[in-house]
Amino acid sequence: MDLVQLEIFCAVAAHKSIAAAAEAVHRVPSNLTTRLKQLESDLGVDLFIRENNRLRLSATGHNFLDYAQRILGLVEEARTAVSGTEPAGWFPIGALESTAAVRIPAVLAEFNGRYPKVELDLATGPSGPMIDGVLDGRLVAALVDGPINHPALRGVPVFEEEMVVIAPIQHAPIRRGRDAAGEAIYVFRQNCSYRHHFEKWFAADKAIPGKVRELESYHSMLACVSAGGGLAIMPRAMLESMPGYTSVTAWPMHGAFSVLPTWLIWRSDTVSRALDAFVALLQEHAPASVAS
Repeated sequence: MDLVQLEIFCAVAAHKSIAAAAEAVHRVPSNLTTRLKQLESDLGVDLFIRENNRLRLSATGHNFLDYAQRILGLVEEARTAVSGTEPAGWFPIGALESTAAVRIPAVLAEFNGRYPKVELDLATGPSGPMIDGVLDGRLVAALVDGPINHPALRGVPVFEEEMVVIAPIQHAPIRRGRDAAGEAIYVFRQNCSYRHHFEKWFAADKAIPGKVRELESYHSMLACVSAGGGLAIMPRAMLESMPGYTSVTAWPMHGAFSVLPTWLIWRSDTVSRALDAFVALLQEHAPASVAS
């Protein structure tokens, strides 16, 4: 069964005549007859009742017509989505949780307003799963901690995050890794790029943290640090977006650890008008320091 057979079947069903359908699809009648017989043979059913040189749909044919029309409609929708002049179709993207919470709500709202035919689907999580999602095709693009050096990926920087270590109010100043040595730290799972950044910050100063406790949200981290249970790392913008952020102190990470860029990445073989439009919109919203 192929698309040509489905198109011929729908044409014959609409015109109730091989000759009329052949004229409509610009084929010779014998070709339509052969294609229909092949389709019926593949399905193992009679789609038409043939009597007195006339054709009418059988009960099975009526049922199959609905499926054939839906399949052809989806094919046309897919063609429009990838090759039409206007962005359209399903557009699954991923983002770091902090980026989704702080940086892109206004971008997504504007994108939906500009391109109502795009079905934007947002997933959030650490950089690792987001990168894997792009590589295996589950996501068209993702906003992750970058840059990403991978032969199958392309990307552009779109945001910069000032990284801070948060500590209980009464904690002594934290200006380097040794100031936090032995302290319990709250982090996300192993595939979190911010966790790796925190661990490298300690290692660069030949310091070792105390107990490593994994949590699932920034709000949990803030609550635990505020209660005096340890330290955590997060973007300053994320911290200041949460109620109760004044219950902790935020110490900037210095030098090479002070800022992390957020990149939008996608497979280098991706062709998507929705992606082109999203990249352009993100670059409109990017700070001057990133855009330059």
